[in-house]
Amino acid sequence: MIKLFKRYAQEEYGATAIEYGMIVAGISIAIMVTVALVGGDIDDMFVTLQSFL
Repeated sequence: MIKLFKRYAQEEYGATAIEYGMIVAGISIAIMVTVALVGGDIDDMFVTLQSFL
């Protein structure tokens, strides 16, 4: 059993998966913040464009 834990601790596949997960989480948070900050301006732009039509 101890050999199993030692082998698991030496593998890097789990760490790599966690790192990729953290990168994806960071990118998704950045996208959500950007949409939240710019969303209202884009909505106003479409309302303005609609008033010209």
